[in-house]
Amino acid sequence: MKNDGRRIKLDDINKKILSITHLQSDISNQELAERVGLSSSACFQRTKALKEAGYFVSFHTDLDLDRMVQHVLAYVEFTLENNSPQSRKAFEKVIADIPEFMDCLRITGDVDYICFTCCANTQALNALVDELSGNQDLGIRITKTRIILERSKWYLGYPLDRLTWLDD
Repeated sequence: MKNDGRRIKLDDINKKILSITHLQSDISNQELAERVGLSSSACFQRTKALKEAGYFVSFHTDLDLDRMVQHVLAYVEFTLENNSPQSRKAFEKVIADIPEFMDCLRITGDVDYICFTCCANTQALNALVDELSGNQDLGIRITKTRIILERSKWYLGYPLDRLTWLDD
């Protein structure tokens, strides 16, 4: 998706477009236009401009893995020996290339990173964590793996209606 770096004024209609498509990315342009009160053509042009300006990071479909594949979900915490920019960049570069790490967040506190992972099974998860921990170039001091036993609530989108828009 091309990001031309433009900032677009987030008027009430653009906010509605972002809020609706954020939770329902497969909505038809016709239905979106009706919900925001625009013609199909005007809605398409606004959505295209928002996409080109980079307001949409990606589009994906949430899948019910439990019905499809054997898997284990876990959070893995990493504490680095050295928290220098060079050490962080090296760690982040390696994590970015491993598809099992679906999310990686640098956080405050006694842990440097927490990563959300999906592996085929616990053996694959352990092997992946051992491989990273054993990589001396990454300088990982501590890892903690927290296997998810049950999902009580899953990510359902950002609470945009409870956040302050930057243009307000």
